[in-house]
Amino acid sequence: MRILVSGASVAGPVLAYWLTRYGFEVTVVERAPVLRKTGGHAVDLFRPAMNISEKMGVLPRVEERATGTKRMTVYRERARRPVRVDLSKIFSATSDQHVEIMRDDLSEIYYEAARDDVEYVFGDSISAISPDGEVRFENAAPRRFDLVVGADGLHSNVRRLAFGDESRFSAFIGAYLGVLTLPNGSGLDGELLIHIGVGRTAGVYGGRNLGEARALFLFRSERELDYHHRDVPRQKDLLRNALDGMHPDVDRWLDEFDRTPAFYFDSITQLRMDTWSRGRVTLVGDAGYCPGPAVGGSTTLAVVGAYVLAGELARAGGDHERAFPAYERAMAEHVRGSRAVALSAAKTLIPPSRLGVWGLAQGARLVSALPAGPSRALLRLTTKSARLYNSSMTVEDYPPSPAASRGRGGLAGDPGGCLRGGLGVE
Repeated sequence: MRILVSGASVAGPVLAYWLTRYGFEVTVVERAPVLRKTGGHAVDLFRPAMNISEKMGVLPRVEERATGTKRMTVYRERARRPVRVDLSKIFSATSDQHVEIMRDDLSEIYYEAARDDVEYVFGDSISAISPDGEVRFENAAPRRFDLVVGADGLHSNVRRLAFGDESRFSAFIGAYLGVLTLPNGSGLDGELLIHIGVGRTAGVYGGRNLGEARALFLFRSERELDYHHRDVPRQKDLLRNALDGMHPDVDRWLDEFDRTPAFYFDSITQLRMDTWSRGRVTLVGDAGYCPGPAVGGSTTLAVVGAYVLAGELARAGGDHERAFPAYERAMAEHVRGSRAVALSAAKTLIPPSRLGVWGLAQGARLVSALPAGPSRALLRLTTKSARLYNSSMTVEDYPPSPAASRGRGGLAGDPGGCLRGGLGVE
């Protein structure tokens, strides 16, 4: 059974790994000419995604590439003294299993986990999908697949082709995010410096595996701003206007816009769809249920979604009419929980008032100062993310499915082993 996956960031490679272990024949198409190394921002993997990474045999590499961010210094706008925070204590209190890692590093780790067993096609994109499974590409000749999966992010091309324009499903939650790469002139190693003001937040951090630093910008907006998601000069102007004059440190970071080798900007938007599947097509990760970049645990949700989708397809013997509804039922509560976390986190991380700014800084200092036990209890009582990732988001073990392995020499019977005889195309 042949399955086409669009997108080689996080959800796509994880899905490809598990599908091949269940005996499916997988092709991944990626618009970028090579595996993306765009200087992306740090992302969080919580317990469910850590467990799945362990099943894949890549957890040691994930932990090895962790950013190592352990300290945070918070500067409140117009306040004289900064607040020093022990981030490692906050992370351990929020989740009993957690790693912060650069998104590009995580993508590469997942890609390499099954690259020899998956056909990867770079520098191409899907242009049309017919109901009978014929897929047309921008460059390559048409091919036929049994199923097509969109794992191509918030601005999914597959979703547009199968479900219609993005505006039908997106819900702006009132904020924007920007990330840029800049020289690590301050020698930051395992430390986050952050400036918080009413309706805007800016920070910079360096990690043990980073030769440079990353600056992160968040700001509120009552209305959606007018720009195209590929219009980088316009995006930089919007960020400058929103953060200008916040602090000399922030102004210096903004000055790097014209020299940065990597830049990212997007609205913090949730996708709200009644279903993620239509005919032979389904969506996974941000393409189907993005809770909001940087605020909703979307990376963990994408890893869990990819694992569950592959497991349900294996359980159903490749019958998508059974597997897709089962996948959606299994993920529905996780998606709702992540959306709620995102709405709460956006309000906390970008405070709408001076009281909110003060509360964020003082709350972080309190949790940091408390012993581990009380700080963990306090955070789990007061934060939705702690409850979601430590209690609510559980994932079952999917047994190997012999039905899925027909035509592949019984590979589904060795879900954790090393497969041979990959498709030979990269």
